[in-house]
Amino acid sequence: MRVLVIEDDIKISEFIQKGLKSSGFAVDQAMTGKTGFEMALDNPYDALIVDIMLPEMDGISLIKNIRRENNNTPIIILSARDRVDDRVNGLHAGADDYLTKPFAFSELLARVQALIRRACNVTDPVRLSYEDLDVDILKRRVKRKNAVIDLQPLEFSLLEYLLRNREKVVSKTMIMEHVWNYNFDPMTNVVEARICRLRDKIDKDFEPKLIHTVRGAGYVLKKQ
Repeated sequence: MRVLVIEDDIKISEFIQKGLKSSGFAVDQAMTGKTGFEMALDNPYDALIVDIMLPEMDGISLIKNIRRENNNTPIIILSARDRVDDRVNGLHAGADDYLTKPFAFSELLARVQALIRRACNVTDPVRLSYEDLDVDILKRRVKRKNAVIDLQPLEFSLLEYLLRNREKVVSKTMIMEHVWNYNFDPMTNVVEARICRLRDKIDKDFEPKLIHTVRGAGYVLKKQ
C-alpha cells in the first residue's frame, strides 16, 4: 500500500514515514500543499495524510481541490488544531478522518489501515485469505496449509497487494506504484525478482499454484 504524507514539519514527517515503512507501506513525502496536491493527482495513492498548516496551499484548500478533481483517495487530517469547529471544517472539506497532535503512531496506523480497508471493501480488519493462504495483517504473519512462511517487508507488501486484488490481473506498473515509493526506478527488474522470490516461498512447496504470470499484462493471484 502506498501513502502520501503532506507535512512541513520535518521531524513529524520523518517519524510518520519511518513508522509506515516499518509497517510495510511505500511512503512519499510532500513539504508544501501545492506539491502535495500535484503528487496526489499524479499518483494512485491508497491514502493521504494531510497537515492543516502548510505553505503555498493550506490543508483544507488542498483537500477541497482534490475532491473537486473527483479524486476519492482516503484522507486523514493530522493537525494541532483540536477544536470541534476545526474537526468539522476538515470533515466538511472532504477528509475521511481527523487526528490531533500530539498523537500515538499506533493510532495513526490503525486509522490509516481502517480507511484503506473501507475503500477496498475489506470486511475482516486483520486478515486476508484465499484458498489455503492466510495473512494476518496486524501480526504480519503468513501461513499456507498451516505452515508459517517468513517474508521480508517488501515481499509481504507485494503479497498483500496481490491478495487485495485477487483474481484480477495487476500490471508491473500498478505493482510499482503501490508497493514501491515515488523515487523507484521503473527500468529495473526488481518487480520480476520479487515475484520470483515470493513464488518460491508461497507456491514452490504447495498446490495449487496461486501466483501466475499473464504474458504481456502482469500478474494475478488465483487458483488454476
